[in-house]
Amino acid sequence: MTDFNQVINRKQTNSVKWDRIAATYQEEDLLPLWVADMDFFSPSFVTDAFRKFLDTGVLGYSEPSDSLYQAIIDWQQIQHDFTVPKEDILFSVGVVPSIAAAVQAYTEEGDAVLIHDPVYFPFSAVVKENKRKLVRNPLKEENGCFVIDFAAMEQAIQEHQVKLFILCNPHNPGGRVWNAEELKQMGELCEKYGVILISDEIHQDLIFEPNQFTSFQNAYDAAGKFSIVLTAATKTFNLAGIKNSMVFIKDPELKQKFVAVQQKNHDNEINTFGLIGTEAAYRGGAEWLAELLDYLAENVRFVTDYFHEHLPQVNVMTPQGTYLLWLDFSAYGMSDKELEDFFVHQAKVVLNTGISFGPKGTGHMRMNLAAPKATIQEGLTRIKTAFDSL
Repeated sequence: MTDFNQVINRKQTNSVKWDRIAATYQEEDLLPLWVADMDFFSPSFVTDAFRKFLDTGVLGYSEPSDSLYQAIIDWQQIQHDFTVPKEDILFSVGVVPSIAAAVQAYTEEGDAVLIHDPVYFPFSAVVKENKRKLVRNPLKEENGCFVIDFAAMEQAIQEHQVKLFILCNPHNPGGRVWNAEELKQMGELCEKYGVILISDEIHQDLIFEPNQFTSFQNAYDAAGKFSIVLTAATKTFNLAGIKNSMVFIKDPELKQKFVAVQQKNHDNEINTFGLIGTEAAYRGGAEWLAELLDYLAENVRFVTDYFHEHLPQVNVMTPQGTYLLWLDFSAYGMSDKELEDFFVHQAKVVLNTGISFGPKGTGHMRMNLAAPKATIQEGLTRIKTAFDSL
């Protein structure tokens, strides 16, 4: 059994999550519940694989092994009933760089790219930085979760002549696990209007029962002709620093265009530890993942109950997946800047600002629950104390 309750001191380890905040906010003793990595030890079966490799004493160039390909194929088949042939698998240093490569491969400057609102903030950054036209499709909230306004989505595609749609499945920050019917509807719209779909599925393993994850390419028969899937072991197994992700591309023309951009940018060589860590995670990770999900589910229940009891004005969107919690503080009437300053300087807790995920995120904050319960409890106590002082 893994002890997820163990508190780990990550300060002064060059951690983005823990060591950047003092310089960023000019405030001491801040508790970070923001950047989406976990405050748990990475699995021992992965670190053991690293140690075994280090014992060779040589850190030269590496390439993907047949056993790595098979580990990926087996994981997708067993965990997600998703058949991925070896020839459909490409590697990249990360999902966001893959999104950038896809934008460059499948669109031209000035082309319209559609994203949801709110959604993971690098999506909009990649579109703007590559001089494409950003189009947002606002999500609606129904029965405590996000849903897609398909009529508005179709209108946006038509009006702006959208060429590319970036999907977040499961959704970050709302934790929504899109079901097969919703994915099919998105697919039908994209196929109808000739839109290429990029599906970011990095949270695919982090799903709470009874919800079930469906890869976009499993939900729609023709999906492989106009879509690519991005995923990685790094989010699931707390391996963000090893820099490796996978790109699944079925269509030969889409694959050729993507590979051409990778070669042009010279960004298709993967860190040796990314290759080793991915294989080790997928080969030995099923039991560890089951334990993690039980722990995360309990954290979700604990935090949700805490807000309902102590801060009932906060609207909590219960996630179906991910370890991220979307919190609505709009009842307090603060501007986004006031809300951020209040958390940093009064509560001394750092969350991700909702407005960074798009205009629909105003008045919201995103909390990372992948931490020991004691850390979560400390964060909640600080938040409650601060709001009680208003």
